[in-house]
Amino acid sequence: MMQLNIPTWLTLFRIILIPFFVLFFYLPFYWAPFISTFLFIISALTDWFDGFLARLYKQTTRFGAFLDPVADKIMVITALVLVTEYYNSLWVTIPIITIITREIIISSLREWMAEVGKYNFITVSLIGKFKTSTQMISLIGLLWHPNIQIKIISIVFLYFTTILTFWSMFKYLLLVYRYLHKILLK
Repeated sequence: MMQLNIPTWLTLFRIILIPFFVLFFYLPFYWAPFISTFLFIISALTDWFDGFLARLYKQTTRFGAFLDPVADKIMVITALVLVTEYYNSLWVTIPIITIITREIIISSLREWMAEVGKYNFITVSLIGKFKTSTQMISLIGLLWHPNIQIKIISIVFLYFTTILTFWSMFKYLLLVYRYLHKILLK
């Protein structure tokens, strides 16, 4: 029987927040973008906090290890799609498509490496963590969009995130290439 611990409950809570996050995004009230963004921030904080608690109290589980990145990807990709629709601009859509594509490639790559017994081969790098931070800052501003200055700063962060997205993706791909090249030459 699977036991649910506090970190897993926080991850499930993050998944439960998604429909409310989307609902508030579309509500036609002046305060709705703030509430939607607030729910996104809570989600981002629980993502950090559940991992912290799992490591601190040694409550990591296979289910939690599976569910945490899934919940994270669903929330972030949902936010990216909502931002793309809201801004309806090539200048926002192209970086977001790049970010989503990278997420799919790296997730698939991690799954494939796990199948060949090298799950820990592709761990989150410092660049990946920095990319996630700039992405969250960008999304918070783009979801909230209280004024033009916040929008501009957030779009700058979106482009910086896109550069880090390419950098981290190519770094991961290079690691896998070197691993495969080493195996094939044996």
